Amino acid sequence: MLSAGHIYLIDDDSSVRESISRMLKSYGFSVESYSGPEDYLKQAIPVSPAAIILDVRMPGMSGVELHAKLNEMGRKTPIIYISGESMPHEIVTSMKQGAMDFLIKPFNLEDLLKAVQAALEVDTQTHQLLNQTISIQARYESLTPREKEVFELLVEGLMNKEIAVQLGTTNATIKVHKSRVMEKMQASSLQELVRLHHRLS
Repeated sequence: MLSAGHIYLIDDDSSVRESISRMLKSYGFSVESYSGPEDYLKQAIPVSPAAIILDVRMPGMSGVELHAKLNEMGRKTPIIYISGESMPHEIVTSMKQGAMDFLIKPFNLEDLLKAVQAALEVDTQTHQLLNQTISIQARYESLTPREKEVFELLVEGLMNKEIAVQLGTTNATIKVHKSRVMEKMQASSLQELVRLHHRLS
């Protein structure tokens, strides 16, 4: 069962746009079609999960140039390239820029659907990780300055009494700070606290 998702289709050939759009909509995807990168940049609003089906060669800005532009903007929507001919240098460039796939026209329906599904899964995972990171950052910001100091020393592997000496306080006080750090960071163990710290790095 294909998961729902949004597809941005960018191709200067109207017949290609119409046929691909019609096919994807029949499988339950929502589709926005654009005749070129410039229209996409002006009109498209980023949503998730989504994927971009992008022709390589178009008048004005090429697909590869649009991809580079999106990377500069920090927009990481997965891209599936489509092309009327196999050009090794374009394939290499697109894959180095992070393309999910490169399909040569005419491609079969199964290959396109597999590429779309894979791209949507990657976009879903990317946004889940981003949301988790934002949540972890918010938890960290809720710590007091002293709790942040204790947090940093805990993940370095220092024991309570060692932290107490380094911060010039008592072991009992450090135990209280440690308990608050664990609670605010929603960590049930030191191992989990270290993993959360790694996500903040």
